[in-house]
Amino acid sequence: MGRLENKVAVITGGAQGMGASHVRLFVNEGAKVVFTDINEEGGNALANELGANVRFVKQDVTNADDWAKVITEAEEAFGPINILVNNAGISMSVPLMEMTEQQYRKIVDINQVSVFLGIKAVVPSMQKAGSGSIINISSINGLVGGAIGYTDTKFAVRGITKAAALQLGGLGIRVNSVHPGVIETPMVTQGDAVEQIKEFAKHIPVQRIAKSEEVSNMVLFLASDESSYSTGSEFVIDGGITAM
Repeated sequence: MGRLENKVAVITGGAQGMGASHVRLFVNEGAKVVFTDINEEGGNALANELGANVRFVKQDVTNADDWAKVITEAEEAFGPINILVNNAGISMSVPLMEMTEQQYRKIVDINQVSVFLGIKAVVPSMQKAGSGSIINISSINGLVGGAIGYTDTKFAVRGITKAAALQLGGLGIRVNSVHPGVIETPMVTQGDAVEQIKEFAKHIPVQRIAKSEEVSNMVLFLASDESSYSTGSEFVIDGGITAM
């Protein structure tokens, strides 16, 4: 408890899944959290559950004006921002020759452009705070190949992390990327995917998929002062998949 005491965090894609896990852990560790999502119903429900130390803001992460609104609301509610977790993202399994330009641009905007917009928007607030930690959620597909569009953008998240770390280090702002493998979410533990995931898990060195909380613990470390000398780096949490 208390690893984020007196810190203000913004977390995108926080209404459900892995993002909601980040929000809960940050609040438990003492942070004041503004989390965003397009899922207004889920966001309001989580905010009501967690109480006075959180605010939910409906946000389109691809819109610069929405980013300005989020920063303003965070500062008005809690003060200058210390932590940004760029968690929002989508996946799309469409073969290259079948993917439309519109589909491709959508995944680029949500997974890649949003990270640029978020970093640019939060820097002045972090300068007011005196320091900051930006955590960009990539994927193991930011390290190895995978689906077209998704892989491209997750490599880009890894790249902007390094470029931003070089430019922002002198301002006391650290920037790192997190690369999860297969995570236990309703999408992969229900329906037709269950048996496929069970079979896949047998081939992971640790022989299971990750829980959302395990990724959140990595994000917490990077958000906290415990990682004060880490910037521009990839933090992999994949059960050993990329070691194979």
